[in-house]
Amino acid sequence: MSTYFLTTAIDYANGEPHVGHAYEKIGADAIARYRRLRGDDVHLLIGMDEHGQKVEQTASQQGVSAQALVDSLAATFCAMWSRLDISYDQFIRTTDQMHRDGVKALIERIFEHNPDDFYEKAYEGLYCVGCESFKQDAEIVDGKCVLHPTRTLERVQERNWFFRLSRYEDFLKRLLTKPSPFLQPESRRNEMLALLDRGLEDVSASRSRLQWGIPFPRPLSSGEVQTTYVWFDALPNYLTATGFPEGDWATRWPADLHVVGKDITRFHSIIWPAMLEAAQIPLPQRVWGHGFVLLGGERFSKSAGVRLDLDEAIGKYGANAFRYFLLREIPFDADGSFSWERFAERYNADLANAWGNLASRAISMVERYFDGIVPAGERTRVDEADVAGLVEYHGAMDGSRGFLLHEALKVVWQSVALGNEYVDRQSPWKLAKDPALRGELATTLASLMRQLARQAVCIAPFMPTKAAELWSQLGAPGTVGEQRFAALADLDATGWAVKKGEPLFPKERG
Repeated sequence: MSTYFLTTAIDYANGEPHVGHAYEKIGADAIARYRRLRGDDVHLLIGMDEHGQKVEQTASQQGVSAQALVDSLAATFCAMWSRLDISYDQFIRTTDQMHRDGVKALIERIFEHNPDDFYEKAYEGLYCVGCESFKQDAEIVDGKCVLHPTRTLERVQERNWFFRLSRYEDFLKRLLTKPSPFLQPESRRNEMLALLDRGLEDVSASRSRLQWGIPFPRPLSSGEVQTTYVWFDALPNYLTATGFPEGDWATRWPADLHVVGKDITRFHSIIWPAMLEAAQIPLPQRVWGHGFVLLGGERFSKSAGVRLDLDEAIGKYGANAFRYFLLREIPFDADGSFSWERFAERYNADLANAWGNLASRAISMVERYFDGIVPAGERTRVDEADVAGLVEYHGAMDGSRGFLLHEALKVVWQSVALGNEYVDRQSPWKLAKDPALRGELATTLASLMRQLARQAVCIAPFMPTKAAELWSQLGAPGTVGEQRFAALADLDATGWAVKKGEPLFPKERG
């Protein structure tokens, strides 16, 4: 059994979960569930980034302590991930003592292996509290951060510990140059290579005025003890979650995949690998930088007033339909738009009228014509097409062509369309009227039951609850989560006792 360590970005604790958070977690969860169905030993890590100036400011504005704020938000986020069926194995918080100890150990390890990589420097620059980072000229438009145009940049002057990131420029160029799959999709890799071509600046590793954070393990020459800069605090969570530096942390590390938003790709594909290289720790296998969910062409932003009520979106058609819509409509390698109109169209056309209707009428006909017991039947072109389609499905999910979750769903819905066409062409209700065609009727319905079972397994990473409901209605053995892709080609539903339940996706009432 192969191990697969998958992470998402840890969410910043200054507000409630929004659709951008949900999109990333749902996508990572689909990958994790897919890997489990392959038979891998999966560990999905998510969590909260709870330190930093922005958290301090938000807590102060609300009149609560920073710890009380992050405790409340952590509970809110966990409740949302439960509601969205996120099957995480570990939830890390940067306020955890294990994490605090691991961050200090990582910094000390860099001092040990490359002592010149940290140095003191007086610095003055424009700081974006929204990004928790100093901004270079290319990241500033009209005096504002390009990612947080409603926030005022702060001019900060202080003496800090700095990390000699510039030393790793050649190393990073080699890491990001083809055929290396370290950073994907291609558009993200090209962006980071262009950034490297402009030259790297060393980055601050500590802050002097920040109280809410992890103390930097070594004082300045003046004796001042500073706070670890937020990105040197947050990025190591992927490593500290393994128990680093204690115990058998190296049995899980390195991570197989970091799933992060494109706005923080620089931190994960440049600063993070440089930190690990400096500490002589193996790098993660791959970083995937997904795009943004847009509303009316704009990125969702609380500060800019571009918002979508996550509770309302989930409540519209249920958590699984929401999961499906986001991963079908928003390409996992680019930006995409959310709209209520498209959500309704997808729900009605894809879920209620296509897949839900196929399941309903196929199961009903097994009940009506074979007393609810799936008959034996020869393989048909429906089986052949599905098995052939699995190759394309896996190519979109296993990372060999990237993580193109939307394309995997497209493949499954091609199967759904084929199933509905097959029903219409075969017209089982007509076959049932002629006893001489009993064998053809059995073959038709047996083929449809096998197809629905394969679809349930392939859809399980995206809509786990609905896939489980269909699996149960089919009378299939065990649970859908216990199935394995390797067995799908030879799947046989003969003898299953079907039992039609409530519609998988109730049609909207006009």
